[in-house]
Amino acid sequence: MTAYTYTELSPKDFNAIITLGNKVHGAGYLDQEKIKAYYQQGLFNGINCSFVVYKEHTLVGFRLTFSANQWTIDKWCSPEAWQVPSDKVCYFKCNTVDPNHQAQGIGGNLLKYSIDAARKQGALAGVSHLWRQSPGNAAVKYFTKCGGRLVKDHPDKWYQDSLDGYECVLCPAKACHCVAAEMIIDF
Repeated sequence: MTAYTYTELSPKDFNAIITLGNKVHGAGYLDQEKIKAYYQQGLFNGINCSFVVYKEHTLVGFRLTFSANQWTIDKWCSPEAWQVPSDKVCYFKCNTVDPNHQAQGIGGNLLKYSIDAARKQGALAGVSHLWRQSPGNAAVKYFTKCGGRLVKDHPDKWYQDSLDGYECVLCPAKACHCVAAEMIIDF
């Protein structure tokens, strides 16, 4: 049985990440412009906090993480409830695992790699918006199991994205009304 290989995200991974991300999350979730920006947001002091995982030569998962102070705290964030200074909080943009490779511990391993790197960058915690409508609420369950705590639920978090071209895999007519669970993990 071939083992999984985890490495830091690099530009050579971009096309495979876009393909897998759009397959799992819906068309328009990622494109070249977004992935280039996301890649840069994960780099700080020579440390990369975004990771990929391959089985043989096939990308089977990735975690995009933004370094503290390299992402925008917007209306979907509740820094007053984080109990950590906002300039010490990284952002876990997404964790994506090919459905054929889920339930193998890949998501948790990717998170561990990102936490270790973000900690080396100076972060004390990481916040994320998890998809409440994931099958069986798996996203929230996984993040909770990894030490995450709920901060706040945000209905319609991805609605504007859906109007701008993102096609949610669950919501019809390009109008996503899914709920995002804002969660934080303290390091």
